[in-house]
Amino acid sequence: MLFNSISFALFLPIVFFLYWFVTNKSLRNQNILLLLSSYFFYACWDWRFLFLLIFSTLLDYYTGLKMSDAQSSGAKKFWLWLSVSINLGFLGFFKYYNFFAESFAEGVSNLGFHIDTWTLKIILPVGISFYTFHGLSYVIDIYNDKIKAEKNFIDYSVFVSFFPLLVAGPIERATHLLPQIQKKRTFNFAVAADGVKQILWGLFKKIVIADQCAKYVNLIFDHATDYSGSTLVVGAVLFAFQIYGDFSGYSDIALGTARLFGIDLLRNFAFPYFSRDIAEFWRRWHISLSTWFRDYLYVPLGGSRGGVWMKVRNTFIIFLVSGFWHGANWTFIIWGLLNALYIMPSILFNTNRNNLDIVATGRLLPSLKDFASMVLTFSLTVLAWIFFRSETVAGAFEYIGIIFSKSLFTFPLVFPKLQLLLLLFFIGIEWMGRQNQYAIATLGNQKPKVVRYAFYYLLILMIVVFNGNSQQFIYFQF
Repeated sequence: MLFNSISFALFLPIVFFLYWFVTNKSLRNQNILLLLSSYFFYACWDWRFLFLLIFSTLLDYYTGLKMSDAQSSGAKKFWLWLSVSINLGFLGFFKYYNFFAESFAEGVSNLGFHIDTWTLKIILPVGISFYTFHGLSYVIDIYNDKIKAEKNFIDYSVFVSFFPLLVAGPIERATHLLPQIQKKRTFNFAVAADGVKQILWGLFKKIVIADQCAKYVNLIFDHATDYSGSTLVVGAVLFAFQIYGDFSGYSDIALGTARLFGIDLLRNFAFPYFSRDIAEFWRRWHISLSTWFRDYLYVPLGGSRGGVWMKVRNTFIIFLVSGFWHGANWTFIIWGLLNALYIMPSILFNTNRNNLDIVATGRLLPSLKDFASMVLTFSLTVLAWIFFRSETVAGAFEYIGIIFSKSLFTFPLVFPKLQLLLLLFFIGIEWMGRQNQYAIATLGNQKPKVVRYAFYYLLILMIVVFNGNSQQFIYFQF
């Protein structure tokens, strides 16, 4: 059930009505409704994988209780590693088995031998990377005595399966979401209206920006050798906006939907393309995953406490693991490696926290230095996205090779004027709203109501007009 589908447009109001007008007198009934709705939402993708989700939930719930009851550190560690091993085992089996089997066969083939490998013929269970990380953070926090094990199975299951975040995050923490699930919630019209506004902006990003860019991106990337270097630059830049509009649009819809039920989810994007260096970019892109790796991988590895060598080693590890998390393909690993190389100068010279504020705060335009820094950071990011989008590493290098040829200085063969105008409109709105949680959160609040609503209706009109090229959300494949 896609967020931008008719079925979700019917599903959401029904759950909303039952939540606030039928089950509103009992928190327990509200949570049961959320859980059943979430399981229905997930089963609409593929009901068979619902059992995997329920098993994962039961596993972490049970091992969490056993860790709390453990009488020795050894027993506590046993239940932790049992949970971690099974969770990562399922993730590895469904997501990475084919990658390792095919890579092994290819490596053996290069030595002159031939072996037949057995590969899985099933699709990846949607959301498995996200709900697995939910569960892992929960049991690790219990092991580290940061939280107590949750005894209420319904509450814990809602934490894992809450439908707005179930298939593509944000990756929540028990310390943030569970207390909200256990607290009585009352309807707040202002909060709900803000949620609807964020959903509207998310739909605009997905349908008008990402899905429209996708048409040209697919055309250019699928026939890269037929085009000039300048055309491939257009394709790479459009992909940068496609993936941003797609994933941040999904996150806006998820956060806005959760707000309709009185629940705040973690912020996942903070205008990353206005970053002035790569370190700032990674503080603003897919925040819930970046902070997950920081807290559960980088810090346990020693973080930055052990000198320069340890900082360098740990930085490479988290970026390579992050690349591998995105997909079982060498292209994602190269993408992670490139980002590690990008950020390395700021790690070595301790400048990675130079840009903690919002660019050009209180000013209409950035300084020349900030503008140049943003352009450089965006250009490096676009170069890395080529690996992320390409099917193979060889294809990515071929794509880049064509860009850096004489044909770079010719006029692009694909130059979608309307799409580029839409992007300028989009960038302008994002720039004006960069100091808020999302671009249109307070945009126009000082204007007359008629102007504000005219803007909202314009967004709705564009969503309707451009709603003919529906694409699957990119991060569903992860």
